[in-house]
Amino acid sequence: MQTLPAIFAGSFIIGFSGAIMPGPMLTVTIREAGQRGFWAGPLVVLGHGLLELALVVALLQGLDGWLQAPQFTGTVGLVGGAMLLVMAVAMLRGLPGLRLQLEGSTGRGRGGAVLGGVLTSLSNPYWTLWWATVGMGYLTLTRGTGVRGTVAFFAGHILSDLVWFTLIAALIHYGRRFCTDRVYRWLVGGCALLLLYFAAIFTRSGWRTLASLG
Repeated sequence: MQTLPAIFAGSFIIGFSGAIMPGPMLTVTIREAGQRGFWAGPLVVLGHGLLELALVVALLQGLDGWLQAPQFTGTVGLVGGAMLLVMAVAMLRGLPGLRLQLEGSTGRGRGGAVLGGVLTSLSNPYWTLWWATVGMGYLTLTRGTGVRGTVAFFAGHILSDLVWFTLIAALIHYGRRFCTDRVYRWLVGGCALLLLYFAAIFTRSGWRTLASLG
């Protein structure tokens, strides 16, 4: 996982698995797409991405010492793996009744699409939990690659959001016939299986790191 293409691909897959699940960002994207059309997706992700960029910089600047501590990186690996496992199981259990809800208001929204991307991230407890576990875990796993690894991680993560929410905005604008509930379930199921794979990687890395201290 230490090569830049592998970091980028892994970050994209994990980020995409989280992006496709219903949440506040989906709601604001649907709302804004009714007014702005296709561009609602990129604008919402822009706000979301600016907040996450600030968070990544803060984490690397303020927690650099922690990122080098084996006790911390090992624990984060185990917790991140457990978080991914829980996410994957929840996704698989919810597949039978899962539907892609594309109904939404055509209102503009008070803060606009960019501000909506910021506010829905800040107000979502799962966003904080994700970065405290999975996001931090990925940063620790790629710390040996330096700045380039961090850039590859962030680029893959943001691209996953951009692809999904732009697709949603386009579907709102041009029609739902291109993405049925069945296609959506297959997509979520495939991502859940990939999350299981990454959960194993995170857990193994964390376990080996902690075991080496004994």
